[in-house]
Parts: sequence; structure tokens; C-alpha cells
Amino acid sequence: MKSKAWTEKFMQGVFFIAACASVLAVALICVFLFANGIPAMKEIGFGKFLSGEMWKPNNDIYGILPMIVGSLYVTAGAIVFGVPIGILTAVFMAFYCPKQIYKPLKTATELLAGIPSVVYGFFGLVVLVPLIREIGRDLKEMGILRSAGNGSSILTASLLLGMMILPTIIGLTESSLRAVPEQYYEGAVALGATHERAIFRVILPAAKSGVVAAIVLGVGRAIGETMAVIMVAGNQARMPSGIFKGVRTLTANIVIEMGYAAGLHREALIATGVVLFVFILIINFCVALLNRRNDHE
Repeated sequence: MKSKAWTEKFMQGVFFIAACASVLAVALICVFLFANGIPAMKEIGFGKFLSGEMWKPNNDIYGILPMIVGSLYVTAGAIVFGVPIGILTAVFMAFYCPKQIYKPLKTATELLAGIPSVVYGFFGLVVLVPLIREIGRDLKEMGILRSAGNGSSILTASLLLGMMILPTIIGLTESSLRAVPEQYYEGAVALGATHERAIFRVILPAAKSGVVAAIVLGVGRAIGETMAVIMVAGNQARMPSGIFKGVRTLTANIVIEMGYAAGLHREALIATGVVLFVFILIINFCVALLNRRNDHE
């Protein structure tokens, strides 16, 4: 009995240390970012830094508004393309998929999660960029567009990121749908609902918290993705002028210039990381409020 009690206390201590290590890691990241980024924002000026439309480190001009807008556009595009496809795929796998093709389909979606982002970038560079370039040229010939661009654009990055967030959304959404008690479906059908109505009016709303969590994790990956975006987005530090034009995101701005940055330039890039970190915190905070509101309802 004494050895068993000692083992339980020892394991509790191990779990406590692991939990403290996780919290400490987050705290150290926050301290590093804010300690190095806030002074740079003060020196540049919070207004100039956040609302400035020009990024010229050689002239000590640091405005990240084009990168903020670019990140929002690319992330929003990824949500538009990835979320509906991911949710519908999860519904199909949970309620419609034949047993013969479920395992291959499940394996394929899981394999998508394991593909390195640079491979996605190569795919986008070789397949999506030429495709979007041709579409832009066709639209220009039709008089719809003034300039077709070279294919490296917001639209290309959005399509690629939409593909990259699919495994996250599909996996978590399917798990959430399967976690809903069968009585929900049986009760809806007993009341006269069709198979589709029972799924989309009863099961899917019941799994809303899990679906929202899947979307948030997908958004987190989209807004934090770097390598693939660098390869297909064009990396132009200017205000976006259309979905067929190039753009630079916050993460791409940091990665491209951190290797040779020094002094205020380096601190400005760290401050860019602070802005990105705050974006993620805001997203998580909004989701927490939404879930709390749903729990009260």
C-alpha cells in the first residue's frame, strides 16, 4: 500500500512538472516577444508601425499594414475554400461513406497532414501558379481584369492553404460528429426528419463546439504557414490590389528578412511576430467566448 501511494504521488509530481513546463514555455515565448517587440514599436511609433503602408528597412521605414491585410486576405481565402470542403467531407465520411472506401479515404486525409509544407509549396509552384496565370490571362482577354499577374497571388496562396487545412478540419469534425449520441439522430428520424435533415439540422449543430475548434485550428495553421506561402504568394510588400496580385504575409516577412536583419530592423521583425501572436490570441479568445455563450444557452 505504501509503495502504491508513493507511486501515485510520484506520478502526480511528474504530471505537475509536465504541466508547468508547458505553461513556462508559453510564458517564455510571451516574455521574449513582448520584451523585444514593444520597444521597437515605441521607437517606430505604434501608429506608423501598424498603419504604415511602406516597408523599407534601408530607409528605416517600417509599416506592416500591407502584411496584416495580406495575411487576413490569404487566411480568409483559405477559410472560404477549405472549411466547406472539409466539413462536407467529414459529413460524408461519418454518415455516407461506404465501408470499402472509408479506410483508403481516411488514410488519404491523414496523409495530407503529414506532407511537409515545402512539398505543398512545390505543388503550388508547379501546378497552381501556372493554372491561375492562365485563368488571369483568359479573364484579361475577356476584359474582366486589367492585369493578369504572373500567377503568384492571393488566390493561389488561398487555394494552397485551403488544401493544407483540410486534414485538420476533416479529422476533428468527423470525430465531433461521431461523438454525438445516436439518440439525437434516432429521435430526429422518429419525428419525421429525413436522413439529410437529421444530419444537418440536429447532428451538425450538436457537434458545433468541435466543428468550431476544428475551424480555429485550421485558421491557426493558415495564418501561421510560411514556407508554402513564400513559394506561391509573390512576396510583394505592398497593399493588395486584387486576388490575382502578389502579397506578403506577416510570417513570410519575418522569414525572408530575419537572416540578414540587425538593429532596429531585427526588432521590427520581432514586433511583427508580436502582432501575429496577438492575432492568434484574439482568435482563441473569441472562440472561448463563443463556446461559453453556447454552454449558457
